[in-house]
Amino acid sequence: MSRGEILRQRSLLALLAAEVVSTTGSQMTWLALPWFVLITTGSATKTSLVMAAELGGLALLGLPAGRLLGRLGARRTMILCDSARAPLMLVIPVLHWSGGLAFPVLFAVAFALGAFSAPYFSAQKVIVPELLGEGEQEVTDANALFQAATRTTLLAGPVVGGLLIGAIGAPSVLLVDAGSYVVSVLLIAAFVPKRPPVEQAPEHRQIRAGIRFLARDPLLRVWWPAFALGDAAWTAFFVTIPVLVLARFGHNPQLAGWLFASFGIGAIIGNAVSFRFLTRRLDGLTIFYAFIVVQVAPLWLLWLHLPAAAISAILVVSGIGNGLVNPSLHSISTLRIPPPMRPTVMTTVMVLWALVKLDAFGTTPVLVGFAALQTLTMSAAALVALRERSSPAGLPSPSAP
Repeated sequence: MSRGEILRQRSLLALLAAEVVSTTGSQMTWLALPWFVLITTGSATKTSLVMAAELGGLALLGLPAGRLLGRLGARRTMILCDSARAPLMLVIPVLHWSGGLAFPVLFAVAFALGAFSAPYFSAQKVIVPELLGEGEQEVTDANALFQAATRTTLLAGPVVGGLLIGAIGAPSVLLVDAGSYVVSVLLIAAFVPKRPPVEQAPEHRQIRAGIRFLARDPLLRVWWPAFALGDAAWTAFFVTIPVLVLARFGHNPQLAGWLFASFGIGAIIGNAVSFRFLTRRLDGLTIFYAFIVVQVAPLWLLWLHLPAAAISAILVVSGIGNGLVNPSLHSISTLRIPPPMRPTVMTTVMVLWALVKLDAFGTTPVLVGFAALQTLTMSAAALVALRERSSPAGLPSPSAP
């Protein structure tokens, strides 16, 4: 399938639009929610606890979510999850305005949001090969488009969120996010075709089957823990941005939004280069181990007390590296899993991802730890990718057990 044919797929374009709308709202919330908690409570610890509650919901209910995804299929799962997350997000500003938002309630709502995020994130990975088939080039091209769409939200969402927080306040921004989930539901329901779930043998639905598959695959058993730790470092960093801005630059939500967006600018550039020049010229493993250093190396400068413009430039460069490698690594890690096992394995991965997320223990330790974890985990992932690329066996067939 050519790139032009991929771009003319109406269902794929609708899914892209839903991703842009929903993820833009989520990115605004990623800034607005910690800012809201920080300003209303004055506690960085409570801010971290709210973010941890969302991860806790994802981790504790993530494994059972694999069965839900396997039974409903990716499309219905995404509709269900966004239909639940919209009213949950609406609860926060409504209770705040009515004076009934106690911290335990906020904690519980964040936990519930995380619980519905686990099957949604897994469905995002499963639905692309459902629409386009099992070819690595087609899935990688589509992933590059999805990554670019998602990274566009990293650019627009935090900037708009920062401006809106300054103009209308953080609770109103959360209201916008609730509306974005509704728009996503309507787009997916109207334009993404219904497909029956992939038939699963009973043993493929079991949690231990997903764990066993990851443990036996020579690439994924290194990649997924490494990526989980790497994403944990990113989460700690992004949670720290509001605290960092308050500590170093004063009350400036617009600046916090621009720092979030800087990574998105770089990632969009990297995705565009990957889609235009790399995905049809180099195999995915080569792309990964050749360019991951562009993501990791600049991060060691973040612990220095630099001006805001320098921090922004560092994040742009790191984002370029991330945009270059992400489409290929997501395609490889999805297509290595046989279709009947993808719901179970993907939700297992989401739980692993949630369990290793870091907390924010002050800005400087997080920034140093962020750079160190990114370096160690991405180096391990690059080494195993190089070894796999050199192996005569290559990538297994998607139908392999």
